[in-house]
Amino acid sequence: MAQLAPGCCAGARWGCCVNAARVLIVDDHAATVELTKFVLDAAGFVVESTTDATHAMLLIAAFRPDLILMDIQMPGIDGLELARRLKAEPSMRHIVVVAFTAFAMKGDEARMRAAGCDGYIAKPFEVASFAATVRSFIQPRGDERVGPASGRATIGRCVNADASG
Repeated sequence: MAQLAPGCCAGARWGCCVNAARVLIVDDHAATVELTKFVLDAAGFVVESTTDATHAMLLIAAFRPDLILMDIQMPGIDGLELARRLKAEPSMRHIVVVAFTAFAMKGDEARMRAAGCDGYIAKPFEVASFAATVRSFIQPRGDERVGPASGRATIGRCVNADASG
């Protein structure tokens, strides 16, 4: 029987954690990406990142994220435009897009939701609760099925299929 392998996702490529939720970080600030990846890796997510929207579009097809943490202000194509493009594409509109931004002015959340974002997380974020906040956006509701057969990721640590127990 497979056992949980704590931390097996940390630093590994995408294939190691078949059932772990996949998060793509799209943010042009290296320090934010580094901290975000560290926290989510430690919580058992499979994490990939990119610094611009153009590369994100290419990466999304290969990585197939369950959730995208999207900075709003980026050079070139901004996060809201990328969210619009994703939600307009039938093969990508199921991906949860969460605005990941320091914008907290009145009307900003409505603008983000109008662009296709499913929610938003303010920066700077609270490290202690961040993984749970991200998890809440992809946690199934009610009797919704999760796992490989459903196409939805399960939440939590990855499974090391080579472990016996």
